Amino acid sequence: MSIDWPALRAAATECARRAYAPYSGLRVGAAGQTSDGRIIVGCNVENASFGLTLCAECGLVSALHATEPPENGTALQAVAVVAGDGEPLLPCGRCRQLLLEAGGGNLLVDTADGPVELKVLLPAAFTTADLSERRERGAL
Repeated sequence: MSIDWPALRAAATECARRAYAPYSGLRVGAAGQTSDGRIIVGCNVENASFGLTLCAECGLVSALHATEPPENGTALQAVAVVAGDGEPLLPCGRCRQLLLEAGGGNLLVDTADGPVELKVLLPAAFTTADLSERRERGAL
């Protein structure tokens, strides 16, 4: 399946307009394309207690799980994250980890220089394999 990067950026930019960012003023939107071709979006939601702020990617992953995926499972294939002006932003470390579980290391992330695989942006990631390995050794 081909990725329509301009459409993803446009969807992310539109979603950024709905962001709740009264403290930083930085509106962020994220749009992802699933393996079955759907476009899922999310925006940042700030909170007076800054640690409770939700990144746009958090909203995107939540929306992905809130929809009814096909029985064969759905994964994100591509993600564009933009500021309110439509310019690309890279996901923070926390969001890279969230995106890893939603799309895997081959998930394409839009950057100013073009798409990059998530495994390049998050090398030596903590995965479910790390948990399984420790369970088997009784280290949990």
